[in-house]
Amino acid sequence: MSIRDMAAAVLANIGRVIVGKEEVAELALVALLCEGHVLIEDVPGIGKTTLAKTIARSLGCTFSRLQFTPDLLPSDVTGISYFNQKTQEFEFRAGPVMAQIVLADEINRATPRTQSALLEAMQERQVTVDGVTYALPRPFLVLATQNPIELEGTFPLPEAQIDRFLMQVRLGYPSEEDENAILLRFEREDPLEKLQPVVSGEALLEMQQAVKGVRVEESVRQYLVKVVRATREHPAVDLGVSPRGTLALYKTSQALAAVRGRDFVIPDDVKHLAPWVLTHRIHINPQTRLRGRTPEEVVAEIVNEVPVPVVD
Repeated sequence: MSIRDMAAAVLANIGRVIVGKEEVAELALVALLCEGHVLIEDVPGIGKTTLAKTIARSLGCTFSRLQFTPDLLPSDVTGISYFNQKTQEFEFRAGPVMAQIVLADEINRATPRTQSALLEAMQERQVTVDGVTYALPRPFLVLATQNPIELEGTFPLPEAQIDRFLMQVRLGYPSEEDENAILLRFEREDPLEKLQPVVSGEALLEMQQAVKGVRVEESVRQYLVKVVRATREHPAVDLGVSPRGTLALYKTSQALAAVRGRDFVIPDDVKHLAPWVLTHRIHINPQTRLRGRTPEEVVAEIVNEVPVPVVD
C-alpha cells in the first residue's frame, strides 16, 4: 500500500465518525508520519477526544487518556516502581503515557512539574523512573488539548514544551450543514463503536521511514529556510522560530507531499503548513499585540512576502 492509499483509507475511516474536519484529520496524519505531536487549542465539546480515539482505532493502536488536573503527579503520567511483596522485588507499573496514542486533555491545568513529565516522552520517546529508562511503544503520538477560554487555575505551557509540539491546530465550530450531519450520524448509535482498523501500526512505521525519502529540491529548501528566518527578522516578532521549527516544517512538508501522492515537495506544501507549524513558535511584541494583531496574521504576512521559487 502506498502512502497516498494509506492516507486515503485512514482519512475515509476518520470521516465515518468526524464530520467536516478533513483538514485537521490530514494534519494529524502528517504529524503521525513525522513522529510528531499535536496541540489542539479549542473550546470543550468540539470533538478533540473523539478525533484522538478515531485515529487510534483506525490504526489499531493502543490508546490512553490523561485528564490533567492541578493535583496530577508526574508518576501518574509515567508510572511507578513498587515493591512486590510476593516476589520481594521492585516492579514497574506503566503509566498512561506507555500507549501508542496518548490524549493529554487540558494539559495546561497541570502544574509545570507534571507537564514536564511529558517532555522526555515527547522528545526521546522514553521515560525514566527511579533511574531506569523504559522505551515507549512505536508509533507514538501525543494529542494534547488546552482550553483558550478558561484561564483561571491554569499553568501556561513553558516554551520548551510548546516547541516540542510539531504543530498547533484548532478544530473550530462546524458549519450549519455539518452540525446537522452530526445530529443524523449520532442519532441512533455512536459510529466510533463499530470502527475497524484500516492500517496496522507496523505498516505506519514503514511509511514513516518512506516519508524521509521524499525529495526536496534545493530552491524549495532555500525557500523554506527563508520563511523561517523571516520570523526572526520581522519587526512585530520578539522571538522567532528555532531550528527545531525549521526541521519541523521540512519534515511535515515531506509528509504532506507523500500524503497527496507526490515524491517531491512543492512550495505550496510549505505555504500550507507554515501557519500550523510556525505560529505557536513565535512571540509577537507587546506593541503588535496592543494593535490587535495575532501571531497567525504575522505568519500569514511573512508567507505572502517571501518570494516563491518558480520554474523558468
